[in-house]
Amino acid sequence: MASVARSFSRIASQTAPRCSSALRTASNARRSLARQTFQPSSRRGYASGPSGGSSTTPYILGILGLAGAGGGAYFYLNNGSFTQLKEGSSGESRGVFTPNKDDYQKVYNAIASRLEEKDDYDDGSYGPVIVRLAWHCSGTYDKDTNTGGSNGATMRFAPEGDHGANAGLKAARDFLEPVKQQFPWITYSDLWTLAGVCAIQEMQGPIVPWRPGRTDRDVTMCTPDGRLPDGAKEQSHLRAIFGRMGFDDREIVALSGAHALGRCHTDRSGFDGPWTFSPTVVSNDYFRLLLGEKWNFRKWDGPKQYQDVASKSLMMLPTDMALIKDKEFKKHVERYAKDDQAFFSEFGDVLVKLFELGVPFQSKPEDRMSLKPTTASE
Repeated sequence: MASVARSFSRIASQTAPRCSSALRTASNARRSLARQTFQPSSRRGYASGPSGGSSTTPYILGILGLAGAGGGAYFYLNNGSFTQLKEGSSGESRGVFTPNKDDYQKVYNAIASRLEEKDDYDDGSYGPVIVRLAWHCSGTYDKDTNTGGSNGATMRFAPEGDHGANAGLKAARDFLEPVKQQFPWITYSDLWTLAGVCAIQEMQGPIVPWRPGRTDRDVTMCTPDGRLPDGAKEQSHLRAIFGRMGFDDREIVALSGAHALGRCHTDRSGFDGPWTFSPTVVSNDYFRLLLGEKWNFRKWDGPKQYQDVASKSLMMLPTDMALIKDKEFKKHVERYAKDDQAFFSEFGDVLVKLFELGVPFQSKPEDRMSLKPTTASE
């Protein structure tokens, strides 16, 4: 079904004129197809707070959990492997458990299953807020100090979790907590980035290669506030924030394409509304709408944001409009608007880079694994 929906999306992208009515028609059809992968379910409402961080020692970084029926404990070692101490009938240890691709595929599938069954969030999917969690836990990286990034999952703690840019992300962390309980050997750091990969792929986005190796750190490693983008600013701010992470202009624009997903909330960022007509489907519509629509300031009591003239149902932030005001940014916006294949390819590459910033991997880039979407045709 995903391949059919994506084919429809690309045909629509190539043939529809750049106007809100055409994009809305194509987006509604895409979204109707995509919704078949997010079926309603009577199961609702599981949420629990994350457990605290693990301590460090020269040999064992921490007990990550207990294996359910077997009663065995999982220990994360400083060489990147996991030891599973499992008692047999005589109390003997049964050796070392090192997760492989099949084990991570099971974690991926569990996340995808929850995305399908829990359709009671925003526009019918937790996918966009899961992507935001993976993005924000990774986007704190500072290349000059080699601090921040996805390694650590320090958003579990109040100093970082309470940063204004992270408002609303408790919903995503709570959503993933049952998966952490099901697979206690995976670190929160790996789980959150793997969940971001899963969400992108399940929402018909590109395959995003991923590798494990992140460790969970304690509250002392929380990053200072102000490292994530402020939607009220413009191009100089974007270059300062993303440049600190090591991204160039092309990569900044590619990452901005994630605004095809989700919406803003007045009780979080203060802004309001979705960027596109299909906010649970990865597409290049964000770029097409930026260029193809007329945008005026919205007349309201909230912060400065733009509204499309035609439908008055979409929004853009000042940082979004900066991408077409700046000629160096705009050339990439134009390229992605015309070529969704180019966007998918470069968006996937820059997500790999984002999710790996600052992680002291012991594996090699060629060890990355491509996990199979549950919506992929057999």
